[in-house]
Amino acid sequence: MPDFRYIAKELSGREVTGVLSGNSELDIVSQLSGKQLFPVKIQASQATKNSTMAWFQRPRSGHLATFFSQLADLLRAGVPLLRSLELLERQTSHAGLKAVLRDLREKVADGTRLAEAMRLHQDVFSELAVSMVRAGEEGAFLEDVLKQVADFTEHQQELKSRVLGAMAYPFFLLFAGLAVVWAMLVWFVPMFAPVFDRMAERGELPWATTALMALSTYVSSYWIVTILAILGVIVFVRQRLQTEAGLRQWHRIAIGMPAMGPVIRSLAVARFCRILGTLLKNGVPILQSLRIAKDATGNRVLTDAIAAAADSVSTGKSLAAPLGQSQQFPAEVIEMISVGEEANNLEQVLVSVADTMERRTHRLLELAVRLLEPLMLVIMALLILFVVIGLLLPVMKSSGTL
Repeated sequence: MPDFRYIAKELSGREVTGVLSGNSELDIVSQLSGKQLFPVKIQASQATKNSTMAWFQRPRSGHLATFFSQLADLLRAGVPLLRSLELLERQTSHAGLKAVLRDLREKVADGTRLAEAMRLHQDVFSELAVSMVRAGEEGAFLEDVLKQVADFTEHQQELKSRVLGAMAYPFFLLFAGLAVVWAMLVWFVPMFAPVFDRMAERGELPWATTALMALSTYVSSYWIVTILAILGVIVFVRQRLQTEAGLRQWHRIAIGMPAMGPVIRSLAVARFCRILGTLLKNGVPILQSLRIAKDATGNRVLTDAIAAAADSVSTGKSLAAPLGQSQQFPAEVIEMISVGEEANNLEQVLVSVADTMERRTHRLLELAVRLLEPLMLVIMALLILFVVIGLLLPVMKSSGTL
């Protein structure tokens, strides 16, 4: 049984905390009541949330998109939620997804809402999916929200597959070229070391050859140290990104990068506009929609700007003004939102803005990926040219051709 951390109060009013094992939150409430404790907060322990399954067992985006779409179809056809989860659990062939669906079914059978049951599987369901399902449950349009989550998941998976497929060949060129250069530096260049040492003693060794020999010596002698240093940097960065401050810093760097920054920002803004427009179209109040849609950006900097805008909206102000003051959203998007608010068709304008930004960003992304291949070829050619020049200059100079 999973573990749950709780905060409860005794009859005297003293607050106590602890961990209990149970099948659901209702089970924990029953256990606390038996101890004459009044629960204040109950949540699954972090170990329970993160230990569910190995990486290779986790459902991928394609599995989740199919699950959301099929669940939406079943609910729209009038099948009860519990029965729908049971049917999907029975028909799925993915072991990891089957285990997740079994747990969701058991939690829902115990009285837990679907969004809360999904929240216990943070390694499977995104925060955006959980927030949208919660909004659908509260607004009584769960099947519509599930269809939107399915479409969004499929869209993200398609974009990811397109980018990875286009970048496969350029990165193959990069790694193949680096392997060739590394092999030349480790085995081929040291064969010329005795000749180059004698020329260096006479002061006749060109600077390019001197740099090449120094690089060859470093790669041959300290390659293990270099690999360990790179691994250490990777581990440090991953641990840093697990903290809120580190993640916020990386998100600020990401949207500020010269080439990819505008692309990352545009995709994040497009996701926000699409989710916000969809929620408003389904009748979700704007404040609740903003709280849900801000998580769709996937960027802490933009999330903070939207949260500040939501605070302004709660005081009766427009949405466009605080978003514009944050200077995190393109001017044309702010103008379109302002027009939508004045014309009282904000939800339609937001979806239109999302479509336009996604099409434009995808074109820029495809162009950048196409330019990546010749760029990799040029880099590899320059590296190999440097090695060849470093080897040929001394030979040409000793033969009197220079």
